[in-house]
Amino acid sequence: MAAMRVRPGRLPGVLLFVPTPHHDDRGLFTRTFDVDVAAEHGVDGTAFRQDSQSRSRRGVLRGLHGRIGRGESKLVRCARGAVYDVVVDARPDSPTFGEYEAFRLDDDSFSQLYVPAGFLHGFQALTDVADVCYRIDATHDPSADVAVRYDDPGLGVVWPLPVSVVSARDATAGGWEELRDRLVAGA
Repeated sequence: MAAMRVRPGRLPGVLLFVPTPHHDDRGLFTRTFDVDVAAEHGVDGTAFRQDSQSRSRRGVLRGLHGRIGRGESKLVRCARGAVYDVVVDARPDSPTFGEYEAFRLDDDSFSQLYVPAGFLHGFQALTDVADVCYRIDATHDPSADVAVRYDDPGLGVVWPLPVSVVSARDATAGGWEELRDRLVAGA
């Protein structure tokens, strides 16, 4: 039995790592990441520099966030509960520029989403408590932060639940059209 399958997303570069848990009378064991499997799919698993975790309540929405310049790649998994995870292609030279793709990440499948540099990312908690773990390949640089409103009609992201809480930063984030023009201009 394979320890981990890798499913390419619809958007180029996005990968879903799906482990195969082993269940027995004690519970289960699963490998949540394998640097060799990642390397087979073009991901340098040794490049990650920072691990972070967030905890959210049902309906909380975080995002849509990204980085300009070099950007950052990340691995995202939901260690507790479930989230609706969204990535938006913000790479101006990409054929899927401005398109989004959504994934369910949860503590049953243990799937982990690889988000390449050049994407916006956000998620909504689907369960009473959702812990999301991020493994990031760049040191955080606040001057490179960008955000787009989660409900921007230009992106058309359909969130599964009514939004219960969003940060002040996310509530006042700019629109996709403004960021798109900035990215296309190379600023």
